[in-house]
Amino acid sequence: MGRLEGKTAIILGASSEGNMGQIIARRFIDEGATVLVAGRKADVLEKFAAENACHWATCDLTDEASVNALAKTAVQKMGGIDIALNATGWGLLKPFLDVTREELDAMSALQLVGPHQFFQAMVRKMAKSLGGRGGSILTISSATAQIMLNDHAIYMGTKAGTDHIIRCIAHEFGHEGIRANSISPGLTDTPMTADAGQVPGLFEAFRAGYPLGRWGTSEDIAAAAVFLASDECFMTGENLQVNGGLTLRRNPTREEINASVAKAMGEG
Repeated sequence: MGRLEGKTAIILGASSEGNMGQIIARRFIDEGATVLVAGRKADVLEKFAAENACHWATCDLTDEASVNALAKTAVQKMGGIDIALNATGWGLLKPFLDVTREELDAMSALQLVGPHQFFQAMVRKMAKSLGGRGGSILTISSATAQIMLNDHAIYMGTKAGTDHIIRCIAHEFGHEGIRANSISPGLTDTPMTADAGQVPGLFEAFRAGYPLGRWGTSEDIAAAAVFLASDECFMTGENLQVNGGLTLRRNPTREEINASVAKAMGEG
């Protein structure tokens, strides 16, 4: 029997080919869960659902009506929601003084306001006093919510804010049978980091910060998500650092990154 046998799960942020949301969804399916993948791109979601025998629905996290519709659709299709995971994100890297008001608003909508709306919708469907059966709420955070990285302030700030929202949910709704936790990857080889990964020496600059000697994979995050989503988990209100020990050390400085890139390109 799989560790999530009989569970139903929403994975929001699964509409990019091979992204973290899709990897987590596949792992949940392998563990026996009935899964609904969601995001903005209907064609990608429909293809994934057909290939993996799961449900799909479009959802714009920044639109409260769309998020509430997703919760309703999930209950209609799966009979309830046991697990709800938010894997959305935008890896904006930009000098602090160059971030525009438009970018600030967009990042806040996607990584703070939107998740808050998603969690509200999930709590309303999971809370036992509202006819739910309890469950596990999860969100993908970042090691940079705790440690520094240049040119990443608004990303880091919104992730840290969402971690605290998760803590509040855990505190306020534990009696409703709801657990809430976040997972913090470090540098991870995903479609969101694909462009950066093409820069010679850039990923290598980060290796020294990882006591376990490598950067992470989406499979690492999926394994942690399975535990947090399962009935084995007696944990709530926590931020699980799934990043090979990165937060014991640090990310590289701008100068170290530039030196690593220059060396890889034969310029050092």
